[in-house]
Formats: sequence, C-alpha cells, structure tokens
Amino acid sequence: MSQSSRSILDFKLKILDWSDRVSVILRRLAIALLTWIIFSWGLLPEVALAQTRTVPPPQETKTQTPPVQSSIQPYLDRVIKQLTEFRLDNGLKFIVLERHQAPVVSFLTYANVGGVDEVDGKTGVAHFLEHLAFKGTTRIGTQDYKKEKPLLEALEQLNAQIKTAKADGRKAEVIRLQTEFEKVESQAAKLVKQNELGQIVEQAGGVGLNANTSTEATRYFYSFPANKLELWMSLESERFLDPVIRREFYKEKDVILEERRMRVENSPIGLMVEKFIDTAYKVHPYRRPVIGYDEDIRNLTSEDVQNFFNTHYVPSNLTIAIVGDVNPAQVKKLAQTYFGRFQAKTKAVEKIPVEPSQKQTREVTLQLPSQPWYLEGYHRPAVTHPDNAVYEIIGSLLSDGRTSRLYKSLVEKQRLALSAQGYSGFPGDKYPNLIFFYALTAPGHTVDELAVALRQEIDKLKTEPVATADLERVKTQARASLLRTLDSNTGMAQQLLEYEVKTGSWRNLFKQLDDIAAVTTTDIERVAKETFTPENRTIGKLLSKEA
Repeated sequence: MSQSSRSILDFKLKILDWSDRVSVILRRLAIALLTWIIFSWGLLPEVALAQTRTVPPPQETKTQTPPVQSSIQPYLDRVIKQLTEFRLDNGLKFIVLERHQAPVVSFLTYANVGGVDEVDGKTGVAHFLEHLAFKGTTRIGTQDYKKEKPLLEALEQLNAQIKTAKADGRKAEVIRLQTEFEKVESQAAKLVKQNELGQIVEQAGGVGLNANTSTEATRYFYSFPANKLELWMSLESERFLDPVIRREFYKEKDVILEERRMRVENSPIGLMVEKFIDTAYKVHPYRRPVIGYDEDIRNLTSEDVQNFFNTHYVPSNLTIAIVGDVNPAQVKKLAQTYFGRFQAKTKAVEKIPVEPSQKQTREVTLQLPSQPWYLEGYHRPAVTHPDNAVYEIIGSLLSDGRTSRLYKSLVEKQRLALSAQGYSGFPGDKYPNLIFFYALTAPGHTVDELAVALRQEIDKLKTEPVATADLERVKTQARASLLRTLDSNTGMAQQLLEYEVKTGSWRNLFKQLDDIAAVTTTDIERVAKETFTPENRTIGKLLSKEA
C-alpha cells in the first residue's frame, strides 16, 4: 500500500539557473508544506497528529529480508512459524510476531475507525478523540480525580449556559459566564499531571509514544524493553477502559483549531487540497478533511467525543499487533487478564455511501497569494481490487522519485515544474480512491503547460508498452520499499494490521509482493486505458494572486 510503504518524499529541488536563492528556499518550503498537508489527510501512518511524542525510537535490529527478485514464499513461511494470532472472548484480536534479535517490543493498537466513520456536522471527532486519549484516566494524569471530576462537570454546564446566552444575545451574561468558566478551568488545570502517561512510558525505557488518525483508522503505538510487556498491558488497557474524555477538552480544542488554521485557512495549498478533494468526491466521506471543518470542531462537545468513543472503541473494532522479543503464551495470558476486562459490545456500523461513477471532467480553481500549483486525480478501486498492484506500479512509474517519468520530463527535461509527484491511494485506500498527481510550476511557466505535459506522460501508458527494464526497475523499487518497512518491529506491526483489517488477512501483505512481481506491460496498458479518461479526471489549479 502506497501510503505506508513509501519513504518520505525527496523534496530537494533542482535549481533552474536562478540567482535568487531566497526564492529557491521559499519554493522548497512550499513543496514541503504541500506534502505535510497531504500527509495530514492520513496517507502515511508514520505522520502523527497528536503532539505526544516522547523521544525518537532507537535503531531497531533489522531482520534479513529476501532479495526482491526471489519468491516471497520462504519469508512468508518463516513469518507463519513465528506468528500467533488469537481473539479474546470480547472480540479483541491480537497478532503476535516473535522476533528475538533484540530485547525490544513494539506495540500498535489499531482502532478500525477514522474520518469516514463520522457523521455530517461532527467532522474531526475521530481526530479529537485521538488527542484526548493521551490525557490519562481516573488514575493517570490527575492529582485527585475526586476533586477534578466535579470541576470538569461544572465546565460542561458553564459551556452550555454560555451557548444559550450567546444565542439569546445576553452579552453581559456571556461575559459573566466566561469569567466563571476561566476560573473553573484554571482550578481543574491545577489538578492535572501533564503528560503523565508519556512520563511513565519514558521512565520505563519506552520510546516513540505517538498516534495518528487517518480517513479510515486511528493508530496508537510505542516500543518498550522486552521486560516491560506487562506494564504496556496495564497502561494500554487502562487507557481505553477508563479514559477521562473531559480532561483539558477545551484546551485541546484550541490546539486542533490552530492545527487547522495552519494547514488550511492560512495555507493556500492546504485550502487547495481541501477544495480538490471536495470536488473529486460528491457523496463519499473521503471528501471531508480528517481534521474536520472549523465550524464542526468549534461545536463538538465532550459528550460528542464520549459517544463516539463508546460506539466505535469496542473490543471487536480493535486489533493489536505485538512484534519483538516476546513469548506468545505469556502475551495471551496477560491479554486475558488486562484486556479481558473490556465488555463485549456491538460495534457501530456506519453506512458509507458509495461514490457514483464520475461522468465528466471536474475542475476547481483558486486564486490566492501562492506559487502556482497544478493538481490532477483519477478515481481508482480499493486496495482489495485485483488490479491494486497494477495501480501501485503505475503510480511508481509516473511519480516515484527522480527516476520517475514525471520528474524526468516535467522537471529535468522540459523544466516546466520545480517538483512533480503523486500517490496511488489518496486520501485512503480502504474504499475506492484516487491516483493523484501534483506539480509546482517553474518560473515563467503556467499550470496549463504543466497540464499538457503531465497528460502526455499519462497517455503514453495507454499507447506505448513500458520497456522491460523500466518495469523491472519500478517493480524492484516497489517491492524493496515495502520490504524495508518490514525490517523494523514497528513497520512490521503497522503492515500486518493494515492488511489484516483492510483486506481480511495479514497474509495478503505477502500476496501483495507477489502481485507486484506479476504485473505485466499489458496490465499497465489495460488499466491506464480504463482509468485515465477525461470523464474520470478531476483538475485543481491554484493560481498566483498578489498579496
């Protein structure tokens, strides 16, 4: 899967005979900003949204992966021997992979819920909940919960009264209530032990405490020394058994609103990406930003977040991967002790509308103080489709790195663009999604020139067979990139869960490697003809406007 198997984009720009180095730096920053905006839609699980990171994880001992040209079967056979999976009576599933090369263990809790599971009017609630999951429990993160609880309840009451007073136009009453709110909030803050969860983890030798929310999932992860398995069981089970959703709720709302301002309201390319997705989709919730709309975030209540937690964070909607120096029998025993306390509940099943086939070209144009950008996307099927590997190869062939066709043509040869990149699987891949391309115009050129040049490269895939050497190169790059993510415990945990939850079995991770190897030039031509049509095209143009 492109969003978890690719390394961070290469953003170094080739300087096009400019003498103005300041302009070059500004354009580099612009490209980095677009990548950050795109990542915030949930493309790469490594990009975290909750500001809870402790310290960078240590260099993990790497396992030997097979040569990319050989069959994946021997590697799969070894994984099968080392992997144990079990499900608790309450429905919570564990995948345990033994790797005894180093005394470390990586843990990943995968909640099968993201932005697509929200209802209209309450966007951003999944991401909001991810932030609040680091605030602690009735025992962690507080000086005295018995004193804190009534203050948190008072804040909810005051907030409701403030909303009513504002609606009624009682300005004096609003001022009085806000003064009282700030007073109570200050009292509650004095009882909070800031980042106590992170401190416990770090003091016990844990690293990489973090989380992220995407369109389709919310992931919580960190690593511990092998002898801290039971501590992780205790902390992680308490975290989702007894969370205090109301703690610092309003403070965190301000943090999230500021995130949105930076990424969208104050970012021309961020606003462009949001408008582009909204144009490409008409009914599917992929059209909504994971961070949520400004008005929705402002109107979210702690009760909204609590209800979302109660209905989506049920055991049968959680899957946990544990990879490293562990004993599966001990893991199962401890899991039953700690996670067996969770009550079995029926998980909420949202009715995700099916996006209708696009019948004509769609276009959105914005004119903002920015360098000109060109965006183009085409609808493609979900990760479970038989042609998924073909789309991955097409994406790599066109836009993966400096050897890609778009970079060599648009950036190096024609010098129309400062950068030309793309993704297959945007803004997610659990449902039918987009193969997406974007380019930053070079000085003296226009987005229309970029559009023509980009489409010429795309059209070649329909009419000119890909050279054997080129196909083998991108196959090798794609398989090697995916295999590299499996070298670390964290990467393996991530990939096992992505395939387990999205495709129904972690074994499909290894099937994807064989599928990549099986892609032919005929496959590429067939899929290109089916996909890259004017009717299936969405265009985005961000034009320069003087500030």
